[in-house]
Amino acid sequence: MPELPEVETVRRGLAPAMEGARFAKVEVRHRGLRWPIAKDFEKRLQGQKVEGLGRRAKYLLADLSSGDVLLMHLGMSGSFRLRQNGRQPLGDPRYFATAKDDKHDHVVFRMSGGATVTFNDPRRFGSMKLVPRGKLDEEPLLRALGPEPLGNAFDAAMLAQACAGKKTSLKAAVSDQRVVAGLGNIYVCEALFRARLSPKRQASTIADRAGKPNARAAALVEAIKAVLHDAIKAGGSSLRDHRRADGSLGDFQHNFQVYDREGEPCPHCKGKIKRIVQTGRSTFYCPKCQK
Repeated sequence: MPELPEVETVRRGLAPAMEGARFAKVEVRHRGLRWPIAKDFEKRLQGQKVEGLGRRAKYLLADLSSGDVLLMHLGMSGSFRLRQNGRQPLGDPRYFATAKDDKHDHVVFRMSGGATVTFNDPRRFGSMKLVPRGKLDEEPLLRALGPEPLGNAFDAAMLAQACAGKKTSLKAAVSDQRVVAGLGNIYVCEALFRARLSPKRQASTIADRAGKPNARAAALVEAIKAVLHDAIKAGGSSLRDHRRADGSLGDFQHNFQVYDREGEPCPHCKGKIKRIVQTGRSTFYCPKCQK
């Protein structure tokens, strides 16, 4: 499933085509996504201006002139394709959607500026819904989310307080969307490696008994921010389905230090990368330098 860097990459790719433009035409070809698209979806979008395109955790949020917010999630295999005036955008043509993928084009937005934005999702775990702006804080999909890891408010004190008293593993705690929003398996593994912290370490050990942060909390926050910035700069990670809005692949998978590198030498010591399973997901780490 796409994580924060992939979603942010998509947001940045779509923003120039969508922000400031109106929905000239909305076509829903298949309403059966993760949750059925509402029957009045097209009517509520028609003619509305996109005031801004933002992101919250792994969700895209289009702020509309009507007072609604279009909430979009890529699911496991969702991607957006962007064409300008009927033509493919600049980029490597090898990575553009081909005709055989058209059957998975479920929602098409034709924008007033000439851009066509198409949502393609073979597994149909993605979602789209309209939420009144005034009720966004009450939206079940958003209200339980933790802080944004790239926000100014996210710091060692905040993370330590969230992990204080937790007996679960540090990997499980940081992967919890209620603790910090937008992180997933890939970037948690990479951040823990950069911070030299074992994924098996008890989460509460990054705080003292009063819930105040120690050096581990500071190192982990710094590593989380650094790996996310690096991944966004590289356009995210393309392991299976992720594409940028112009159809090209992300590049950060070439920079993994531990993820999916089981048995390979550690980049920083003489150890070997190990794979274990935690909460049903593969964890990759170096047992020698991550303590």
